[in-house]
Amino acid sequence: MPVPAIFHRFLRPGAPLAVLAILAVPTACAQIAPPSALAQEPSMTMVHPNSIQPETTLAITATGEVMRAPDIAFISTGVQTEAETASEAMAKNRDAMNGVFAALRAAGIEERHIQTSNFSLGPRYEYVETENGRRNQRILAGYTVSNQVTAKVTDLSTIGATLDGLVEAGGNTFNGISFGLEDDSEARDEARTQAMQEAVKRAELYADAAGYAVARIVTINEYERQSGPQPMMARSEMAMADAAPTPISGGEVGYSVQVNVTFELTQ
Repeated sequence: MPVPAIFHRFLRPGAPLAVLAILAVPTACAQIAPPSALAQEPSMTMVHPNSIQPETTLAITATGEVMRAPDIAFISTGVQTEAETASEAMAKNRDAMNGVFAALRAAGIEERHIQTSNFSLGPRYEYVETENGRRNQRILAGYTVSNQVTAKVTDLSTIGATLDGLVEAGGNTFNGISFGLEDDSEARDEARTQAMQEAVKRAELYADAAGYAVARIVTINEYERQSGPQPMMARSEMAMADAAPTPISGGEVGYSVQVNVTFELTQ
């Protein structure tokens, strides 16, 4: 196989043929390469899926809160009884709960505004001392029945008298009172408006300070919560005033809305 003239300058006289064969390989490969290998692949331009660059956006978190005087209340009350047998505990609870329902109706609460929220029946155990003086032996002492209801009160001026009547009728558990609005849509919408106005105001402030202008809103995320007085706990053992009903104050309830808003900024 004749050696191309271009290789003569790289070979010493008497170089082995193996070297010539190795040097000849690139030429041979180049000669058999298909025409398609010589074609140039088209260039590709990567485009970010979000046309808004991160450095041109501003994220603002703002909150709006509205306070209102409540016009409804929810009372959680009921009866807990104990007896040696389950049937006796049930019978005692039934009699007392009939008095509770009667007291709620006497307070002007409609049947549709009274709902059973919890009912349970279970054994009650006691621990006694054994011969070695340790209280580690459990024995069945009886049964406990708990029947709880939640009642909606629409006349807040009657809450104190209602609680007194429930205790007199046999109610012995009160799990709290919560207050709210019958229709809270207006209060929530006002809180939303306040939150958005605050978000826009702060976005314009930051944009102006940085030499930008607010172009548009990209995203809005909303988070709601209701705030207000903590539930007031009451017990049947509380002192009952003869001259006046138990004082109860509704205070104010608050509705809070938080928004996370992303703005696009332009120069």
